[in-house]
Amino acid sequence: MRTNLFTSLFAASAAIASPCAYGLEIDGRIDPEEWRGAQRIDDFRLTQPLSRAAASQPTEAWLLATPDGLAVAFRNHQPAGVPRLRQHTQRDGNATVDRVNLYVDFDGDGRAGYNFTVTLANSIVDTTITSENQFNDDWDGDWRHATSEDDGGWSAEMLIPWHIAPMRDVADGTRTLGIELDRVIASTGERTSWPAVHYTEARFLSAFNRVEVPAYSQSLLAITPYVVGVGDAVGHDSDFDAGADLFWKPSGKFQLSATINPDFGQVESDELTVNFSATETFFSDKRPFFTENQGFFDVPFGSYNTNSRLIYTRRVGGKTDDGLGSGDVIAALKLNGSAGGYNYGLFAANEGDEVGRDFYAVRATRDFAGFGLGAMVTRVDRPFLDRQADVYEFDQRWTPNPQWAIRGTLVASDVEQSGRTLRDSGGQIRIDYDMGGGWRQQLYGLHLGKDLQLNDFGYLERNNFNYLRYDLGRRVTDLPADSAYASHDWHYAASRRYSDDGVHIADAFAITRRGELRDGGNEFAEVALWTAGHDDLITRGNGVLRVPSRLFVNYERLLPRQNGSPWSLAIEAGYSADGLGGIDEGETRLYLEPNYQFSDRLILFAGVEYTHAPDWLLWRGGNRLGAFRADSLVLDAGLQWFIDDKQELRVRLETIGLDARLKQAYRVDAGGRPLAVDEAIPDFRVRNLGFQIRYRYELAPLSYLYIAYVRGGEMFEEGRMDRGVGREFRDAFDLRDSEQLLVKLSYRFEI
Repeated sequence: MRTNLFTSLFAASAAIASPCAYGLEIDGRIDPEEWRGAQRIDDFRLTQPLSRAAASQPTEAWLLATPDGLAVAFRNHQPAGVPRLRQHTQRDGNATVDRVNLYVDFDGDGRAGYNFTVTLANSIVDTTITSENQFNDDWDGDWRHATSEDDGGWSAEMLIPWHIAPMRDVADGTRTLGIELDRVIASTGERTSWPAVHYTEARFLSAFNRVEVPAYSQSLLAITPYVVGVGDAVGHDSDFDAGADLFWKPSGKFQLSATINPDFGQVESDELTVNFSATETFFSDKRPFFTENQGFFDVPFGSYNTNSRLIYTRRVGGKTDDGLGSGDVIAALKLNGSAGGYNYGLFAANEGDEVGRDFYAVRATRDFAGFGLGAMVTRVDRPFLDRQADVYEFDQRWTPNPQWAIRGTLVASDVEQSGRTLRDSGGQIRIDYDMGGGWRQQLYGLHLGKDLQLNDFGYLERNNFNYLRYDLGRRVTDLPADSAYASHDWHYAASRRYSDDGVHIADAFAITRRGELRDGGNEFAEVALWTAGHDDLITRGNGVLRVPSRLFVNYERLLPRQNGSPWSLAIEAGYSADGLGGIDEGETRLYLEPNYQFSDRLILFAGVEYTHAPDWLLWRGGNRLGAFRADSLVLDAGLQWFIDDKQELRVRLETIGLDARLKQAYRVDAGGRPLAVDEAIPDFRVRNLGFQIRYRYELAPLSYLYIAYVRGGEMFEEGRMDRGVGREFRDAFDLRDSEQLLVKLSYRFEI
């Protein structure tokens, strides 16, 4: 029997007084007396477009460190001639709205940061920042904010408590913060910043201005119990569950997060997907414990611009090792702190019963001027499989000057299963060089050993892979005043892909252009050509397939609301030729999402996607493949109504209909050639449905009552049946594998 490390997780507690007021009222109205002594900032420069010229509309900000937290105020001058977009959005929602941003690196070392966004409508976004410019909005913090509006513009105030994040201990009573402030005028797309850096640049987090403030420290003990009840109309069953999260920060240099029977985010559903590829689908994590200060453990590794990482928290409580359900997480613990110039973190989670797993991670970092080191060890015990998986990681970052940024990571895995040991390693390096004048170069290299095993705890799209990419970028901001575009960002890339056992996968060449328009919209276009090569994944280890040249073309356009119109529109179109038919037989895809804004608090959206694939190549067991002529139709629609500042009603409907008919069956011979064969492979059809009506009432910060009605289902059928994609799509609305009514209550008590 495994030792349970969590038996006495909540045995001890302490009463910690909450901080008192400091005479600063966060009401969105900037009182000069309250902000007396604050640092005033008015040198905001254009970063969208990234010309670093003076802004068209003045912005003033005030920065003040108080015992209660870091306070920031914005005065955004915006006369009547510049439209104001004030649409309410759900927390961490994405919309074209006027907004201000505070970016904070509490240790001032460029390793991890936090982004706090307040919109004109007083909606908020909060995210963590790692690896210079990697944002994750799964985290939600407890902070104060307010806005106000008048004829000359609008104002915003924020107060970020010192207990919101772990911070390195300081010895001289002074803390050095990294700070960046910016403002976005949605109707023009103009972004102005202090300092004048943009999050798409190679150096963002480490380029923040350094600001010295008194080293205030706050203590906090917060307990958030939750209860949830579910009634199932299909299974004629009901269920009740309860648990609690704990957050304890006795000082600035230490904090503890813990959970018993963690909340699995029942009210936050994953997007519907249809995945027949050899690569696992990645889903973000919405469980509060697993998002709280997870950025310290967030080490991206594994491929260029993907979700690959060493810790993928969805593994905890994921599919059990016997494949019969989801893991029952009994408890989990997370420590973050600093001592002797080092930052450290500990993560542990325990699943119950005989098919459960234990997850552990220890990480430490040390930072110097322009240089930083980090290391992490993870372990997963899987008794049902008689498997123990260890991963060792070492990373470094070096920014010798504003032009250069060099980051590298080495990884090794050591897996023992049923008396057999498997070891391998990998590494990646990213070198960025800002040449000035809008030009930038990047070199990226990746090696993943054939036996490298990271997916016991991490997320790795594939192993047995070598990748080298060179990217030359040029940013153009001096466009004519009568141009519809404010800026262009061009990238020219060349790359080579090989498996670690010598199989040439492909060489690729790509050109991309991202444009910011003066109407507040944006545009993206990409063309990529892959040479003939091999696909070493599609047969799942039953041979390597020779494939012809491939072509990928993508286009995206956002047309925001203009001149008082309630309509906005998102457009995506693509062409992907990656089957055996060659460049002439590619998949075409069109996605349209019109949005209609009834008011600042009520919006309706409906995204429709149609895909036609004349040569969709799928694995059908062993070394057998099928090329299908397939059509799919997807609907993603919904309504958001912000009844008031505390209440929200959301309706979401996702539907997928897919019809695939066999075009040709193939066998892969020993040389990798696809041989057409006369074998029966059945046609197939897929239908998916996800529907939710959700009411949310905010009782207090991070305390909510949810009432949700959820219905869903999926259907996979094989066999000849000339129904067509339209019929599959319509029939998806009849699916009813589950129909549930859910009530959830969580309340955060601060002691």
